[in-house]
Amino acid sequence: MSEYAYISTIGQDSHRFGEPCGDCTIMLGGVAIPFDRPLSANSDGDVILHAITNAVSGFTGKIILGGIADKLCLEDGIKDSSVYLKKALEYLGSTEIVHCSVTVECLVPKLKPHLEDMRAKIGELLNIPKNSVGITATTGEGLTAFGRGEGIQVFAILSFKKAI
Repeated sequence: MSEYAYISTIGQDSHRFGEPCGDCTIMLGGVAIPFDRPLSANSDGDVILHAITNAVSGFTGKIILGGIADKLCLEDGIKDSSVYLKKALEYLGSTEIVHCSVTVECLVPKLKPHLEDMRAKIGELLNIPKNSVGITATTGEGLTAFGRGEGIQVFAILSFKKAI
């Protein structure tokens, strides 16, 4: 009979908004969302996938963002944040992700119409059921730059199941 350890990690990321661009989209949780300002980033700026990637790095100890992703983005021109997350997942070995919880702080864009698509995409990327992905959003009552509409901040907690 196998025994398992259950371990949780946290990841965070934030990006400010760039200058208005008219009809453009931003990537959040692997989903393109119409918005009038881009996220200021070298990559596609998907703060949700970045926070999840950082949570994976918290488990593996392998730095992806600020490390491997810099080469992929700046040298190889790969801007898709799902590629960075997939790279992080390669270091898990036989460890399984069993749950992902994400909280997003922003005033805009409004996320409610996109939450189900984001849950499905994140579940697909992490190879877990959609019902094992939770996403909440808050404005933080406008107490921070994110709640005042200057950007987006995300925290992600992942739960892992590891054979011991």
